[in-house]
Amino acid sequence: MSFTQGSGTGRQAAMPFIMLTVLIDMVSIGLIIPVLPALVGSFTHSQAEQVFWYGAVVVAFACANFIGSPVLGRLSDAYGRRPVLLLGFCGLALNFFATALASQLWMLIVVRMVGGMMQANMAVANAYVADITPPEQRARRFGLLGAMFGLGFIIGPVLGGLLGAISLRLPFFIAGSLALLNLLYGYLVLPESLPPGTRRPFSWSAANPFSALRELEHLGRVKALVVVIACGSLAQFTLFSTWVLYTTFKFGWGPLQNGGSLAASGIVSVLVQGLLLGRLLRVFSPRRLAVIGMLSGTVSYFLWGLATEGWMMVAIILVNLLGATVTACIQSIISSSADAHSQGRTMGTVNSINSLMAVFGPLVGAPLLGMVSHLPHDDWRIGAPFYFCSALQALALLLTIIQFRRERKERRLAADAGGGAPADSTAQ
Repeated sequence: MSFTQGSGTGRQAAMPFIMLTVLIDMVSIGLIIPVLPALVGSFTHSQAEQVFWYGAVVVAFACANFIGSPVLGRLSDAYGRRPVLLLGFCGLALNFFATALASQLWMLIVVRMVGGMMQANMAVANAYVADITPPEQRARRFGLLGAMFGLGFIIGPVLGGLLGAISLRLPFFIAGSLALLNLLYGYLVLPESLPPGTRRPFSWSAANPFSALRELEHLGRVKALVVVIACGSLAQFTLFSTWVLYTTFKFGWGPLQNGGSLAASGIVSVLVQGLLLGRLLRVFSPRRLAVIGMLSGTVSYFLWGLATEGWMMVAIILVNLLGATVTACIQSIISSSADAHSQGRTMGTVNSINSLMAVFGPLVGAPLLGMVSHLPHDDWRIGAPFYFCSALQALALLLTIIQFRRERKERRLAADAGGGAPADSTAQ
C-alpha cells in the first residue's frame, strides 16, 4: 500500500491506522501490568524482596529501552516509520511469550532487556503523526494518540486482572498474541508516512542515547522543556513502578482491583484526550493548558500519598482530568520546533528521556516504598513515593512557568524592535 506525505487522502487514512495500531499495542502492554508484580512475587519470599526484584525487572526493560529508542528513532528517519514499528511488534511478542515461559528471575530480567531494546513504538508513532500533521493540529492529534493509549489502559488492565485471577501467566500469552495481531495488521494495511526524499542517512555515532539527548540543544528556546519532561516523566514512572505494590501493601488489592484502578486512569485519559482536549485547546493555548494540568498533577500526587481508603485513589484519578492534557501539549510544542527531516530523531530523543526516567523511577520509587513498607497501613509516611512525585511535578510546573514567561518577554521585545504586535501574541 503506497503512501505519500503530500496526499490529503493518505493523511486522512493514515491517522486511523496508526491510532488502531497504538490501541492494540497498549492493550497488550496493559494486560500485564496488574500481574507482573505478582509474577515476580511468585519467585520471592518477602515484601522487601518482591519490591527489590520487581524494581530490577522494570529497570532492565527501561535501561534497554533507553539504549534502543534513539537507535530505532534514527532508523525510522533513515528507512521509514513502518518497518521500525513492525520490528517493535516483534519485540513485544517475543517479550510477552518468553515472560510467560520464564521459570526463574534471571530469565525475566533477560527477557525484559531484549523486549526493551526492540520496542520504541510510541516514539515512532509520535513521529508518524508529526509526518502527516500540520504543526497547528499536532496537539489535538497527539491527544488522539493519548486517547488510544488510555483506551488500551481501560481494556488491558481489566482483562489482565480478570485473566490474572485465573493464572498469572495467562495475560502474557494473550498479550503476545495481540502483539502478533498488530504485526499482521501493520504489515497488511499500515502505510508509510515518510517519503524517501525527506529521509536522513543512519549514523551510529548520532544514535547512541547520550548523543540523542544532545540533539535537543538544536530545538532553540524549547530546550528548557527537556528538564520539564524529565521531571514529569520521573514522577510518572515512580508512580507506575510503585502503584500496584503500594495498593497491595496498603489496601490489600489484588490483580482485579489494580486492573480496575488502572482502567479508571485509562477512562480519564480517553475522556480528556479523545473528547475534551480539542475543546479545551479552543479556549486555552497548549502552553496555558500544560501549566494548569501540571498544577492539577501536583495536587493529585500529594493526595494519593495521603489517601486512607482504596476508593480515594480512584476518586483522585477521576478528579485529575486536566493532568491528562500535559503530555500532548508539551509534545506538540517540542514537535513544532523540529523540521520534517528530524521528527523521528526528535521524538526518539524525547522517548530516550522518558526511558532514562523509567530507569530512575524504580530506582527511586522501590527504595522509597521499601523504606516504609514495614509501617502500619494507616501511617501517612507510607505515601513517601507519592510525596516525592508531587515535589517533582511542582518543580516541573515552576520551570514551565519560568520558560513560558521568558518566551513571552522575548516576543514582546521582538515586537517592540519590529514596531508591531507579536505574530503569536495569543500563544499564552
